[in-house]
Amino acid sequence: METLGIDQKYLITNQTRTMSDVIGSYTYFTNGDVLLAKITPCFENGKLGIASDLINNIGFGSSEYIVFRANEQLDAEWLYYYLSRQSFRNEGASRMAGAVGHKRITKDFIEDYPIPIPPLPEQRRIVAILDEAFEGIATAKANAEKNLQNAREIFESHLNAVFSQRGEGWVEKRLDEVGKTQTGSTPKASEPENLGKHIPFVKPGDFKPDGSITYDNEGLSQNGAAKARLVMAPSAIMVCIGATIGKSAYANRIIATNQQINSLTPATGISAKMVYYQMITVDFQRRVHENAGQATLPIINKSKWSSLSIFIPPTVEEQNHIVARLDNLHEETQHLESLYQHKLAALDELKQSLLHQAFNGDL
Repeated sequence: METLGIDQKYLITNQTRTMSDVIGSYTYFTNGDVLLAKITPCFENGKLGIASDLINNIGFGSSEYIVFRANEQLDAEWLYYYLSRQSFRNEGASRMAGAVGHKRITKDFIEDYPIPIPPLPEQRRIVAILDEAFEGIATAKANAEKNLQNAREIFESHLNAVFSQRGEGWVEKRLDEVGKTQTGSTPKASEPENLGKHIPFVKPGDFKPDGSITYDNEGLSQNGAAKARLVMAPSAIMVCIGATIGKSAYANRIIATNQQINSLTPATGISAKMVYYQMITVDFQRRVHENAGQATLPIINKSKWSSLSIFIPPTVEEQNHIVARLDNLHEETQHLESLYQHKLAALDELKQSLLHQAFNGDL
């Protein structure tokens, strides 16, 4: 059969078909079929694959996917890679139909969507190139993800060691013995005069993974602040209800919080940052979850939370020394995490670049 030469892009674009020309429509699937999720958000996230190793060569499943079976003009792996392109997902997402949260790509969109059809040997040549490249990218991503996990584990290991291998003179105290504990409250949103920019109004979604807080999402006016329970700075705060129970942060400015959050504003001589670091240890998090119970909606009330204990070094100087060491290690860990996350993003971009080249005849 003919293979593509110098004018690859020209030949591809002049052998374009619609999906309905080269693909059958089925309610079951068999080995070699390409399966694509059609409902949001699975479609946008690129949930697709090629069926293989099926018992009796047949499978059935959810109606929330589309089964593609290529005809003799089309290689299934070529189709798989074609459907993996971000541009395909973006266009499909823009043309979804249905109720919010349950939108699906339409049958017409799929059947009318164009697909380039070079000769089969050329399809397979490009698939082989993509297979090799993507295998290398997968290895690089696995290494980057492992390094990312290692960086986090180094910090967590040191953090847990600091508070489990304590020095002389450390004392164990309840949270309510080292400062003021309180649960947040929410001024009525139905009263517009409560809203403003006087102080931040912090909710669980404002907690960042690094323990800092997004302060500029919502705020209270002076009127709203007067009705709220203010959290003085500095303080350690924790989500105490719901799926993110135990999530903690360090507040370095005056805030108000909603009732899902408990706060500890330490007394003089106690480092709020040291309290925060102790709150994110494995041991403290375990005790939070044990006291929250196993209900569908886990919750630890203020009384139980306030009775949880932490360990305090004998002097402020020692507390500050511990905090400085943890701050430095945390900063280095965050830097490494940023590097590895950028690498992962770059590898994903490289995959999409290769797919773009492949289906434009530039590979």
